[in-house]
Parts: sequence; C-alpha cells; structure tokens
Amino acid sequence: MKLADLAAMAGVSTATVSRALSGHPSVSKTTQERIRALAREHGVRPNQLARNLRLRSTGAIALAMPLGHARTQHLTDPFFLALLGFLADLLVDRGYDILLSRVLPDSDEWLDRLVDSGRVDGVLLVGQSDQYDTIERVAGRYAPLVVWGVNRPGQRHLTIGSDNRLGGRMAGEHLTGLGRRRAMFLGDPAPPEFADRLAGLRDVTEAVEVLPCAMDPDGVYDTVRARLSAGAPPDAIFAASDVAAMSALRALTEAGLDVPGDVAVVGYDDVPLAAHTSPPLTTIRQDLVAGTALMVETLLRRIAGEAAESAIVPPQLIVRASA
Repeated sequence: MKLADLAAMAGVSTATVSRALSGHPSVSKTTQERIRALAREHGVRPNQLARNLRLRSTGAIALAMPLGHARTQHLTDPFFLALLGFLADLLVDRGYDILLSRVLPDSDEWLDRLVDSGRVDGVLLVGQSDQYDTIERVAGRYAPLVVWGVNRPGQRHLTIGSDNRLGGRMAGEHLTGLGRRRAMFLGDPAPPEFADRLAGLRDVTEAVEVLPCAMDPDGVYDTVRARLSAGAPPDAIFAASDVAAMSALRALTEAGLDVPGDVAVVGYDDVPLAAHTSPPLTTIRQDLVAGTALMVETLLRRIAGEAAESAIVPPQLIVRASA
C-alpha cells in the first residue's frame, strides 16, 4: 500500500499523511493517532530517508554549547543542564530528534562543519563564549541559527537571552542598598554575557574589584581561597553565575567569614540548587521557561523561511539569606 492509498482511506492529503507519520506539529494529535493506527493496520512503513530527502528535511536540530573560553565546563553544569533540558523537551514535543554537542573549538570552521553537515534542519547554540565573530560570520549565510546570548547593535545572528547588564545593575543596587561599598566581581569577564553583568555592576559602583577565574567549581574555589588569604576580603561578591557563587560560599565559610555578615554574596541564573545552599543564595533569575520557548519558536520560524527577531528576557532579583 502506498501513502496515497492511506491518504484516501483517511480522507486527507498525501502530504498530511506524511507529516502525521513523522509527528509534525502542523497535524493534530488526534489525526496523527488515527493515521498511525491505519498505517499499522495495513502495514505501511514509509522509508524515512526517502521522505527526508524528498522534503529536504532531516527532522533533527543541533543543540551545541561552544566552550572556547571555558574548556573545563561540562554539560552537567546546573544552568546548562536546565536550559538544555527545556530545549530538548520543546523540540521533542515538536517531533524533532536532537543532535547534542559540547564544542571545544579547534578552528574558526567548527560552526561551518556543523551547519554544512546535512544532519540537521537548524542549530541552537547555548552561549557565545569567545566565538562571537565565528557565529556572526556563519549567520550571514545560514538562517536557521538561534543563540542564547547577548545582542549587539547591528548584529546578524539572532539571540534570545537575559538583559545581562540590567541584571548586573540590579545586583549592584541591591548590594549598595545593603551598605556594601567594596564589591568584587567573581568570574571570567571576557564572554559577552559576563562582560555585560560586570558592566551593569559598574553602572552602580565604580569601586569594583574583578577576580578572574576559570568557571568550573574547583577553579572558582581555589581562586577565591587564594584571594582571601592574600588580604582583606571585599564586603560583597557578585558572581557571574550561581555555580561560581556556590564555590565562593564554600571558600568564605572555610575562611571563617560570615555570609552575609562579613561578605554578602549574589549569584546569577537562579538554578534549582540556589535555594538550598547554606545560606540560601540571593541571585538574579533568568526565565528559562520563557527564554527557551522563544528560542524554539524563533528557530522554527527561520526554518520555515519566515522573518524572526532577537528577544530579551527580563531578569528578576531573587532575595534570599546570602545578601
């Protein structure tokens, strides 16, 4: 039996049958189930590869995390894990398979290889790292590319992300409101998102000590411990991420310093663990539910050849006991 025969039995077009059997979201769940039942009953097994070639579709989306600046970070980082989880659920619900990749760029061609592989219909990048120029170049020729990150004036590639500068400013205003005057920014200031968070803190106070460090937990802990042994501590720490803030809490506690009495600590992201640290972590929340939904919707519009724009997700100050 051909798809055309199945379509006649179901009272729909052949294209609808093809989309239903592939789980395409344009076909209702009820219709999909009815057509699949008919297909099973009559032994219809459409050739998936032939269908993909005919539709010029792979049915897959790449989820990639470029780590040019932080090669020691892993997909198990709580923030990345949460964001990737939301994206994966949304894509599976839309009928897509997922190609997951943690990229350690070895040349400027890593993104070209991904988009030209013929294995995916589009690409979602989690973060820009130090690969902004590469992403910008590829976006000039490859439309179905959406990035979680910052947006710069005149930028080609589409981004969805937190207003990082506003988030940094919110953290700074909260700390100065607590009477803190010797703030320290903890983290790598190079990546665009972290740079904007630092800039927001400096919008509020110019007296900011910057403590660069590798963004893995052990690297942050070792850096903070060395800094505390070298001189008087700051009275406030704004960490570039919650993971960095948690490592700072550990180092401060081991040094005999009280949080928030001696040092107030604010993180960024509001990962689930942030509410369960000791003390619970004050942080800047990124709305990943809204942000990931925007990423997927924006990518699907670009895959369909439709216009789409970047979007900014407002951050929110979450006050807990650490500051």
